[in-house]
Amino acid sequence: VQLQASGGGLVQAGGSLRLSCAASTRTFNGYAMAWFRQAPGKEREFVAAISWSGATAYYADSVKGRFTASRDNPKNTVYLEMNSLKPEDTAVYYCAAGILYRDYDQSSRYDYWGQGTLVTVSS
Repeated sequence: VQLQASGGGLVQAGGSLRLSCAASTRTFNGYAMAWFRQAPGKEREFVAAISWSGATAYYADSVKGRFTASRDNPKNTVYLEMNSLKPEDTAVYYCAAGILYRDYDQSSRYDYWGQGTLVTVSS
């Protein structure tokens, strides 16, 4: 499975961005999908995840109420809608895919990773 993330960029605080992650697999709807991020000098951290069906989404407390994960299985694509962005959201955002039904916030549970897309939020 190859993952291609896109949609990052420079935005002012309070603004919005939508990240996309396209997957090259015929069995996309068999994978849970997640977004992680890594800020300069910090460890990679969980942002959001969505179950294979899209019925359930999970969020880090730091983004809950501001970010929304969704997926379009026929298009093999997962999205992360980011609103009310803050400077502390600045990071490289990675999408990940894995076959799992729990521990969605654990990076070790995901088998495939995209290359990352940079989000910079200016104050």
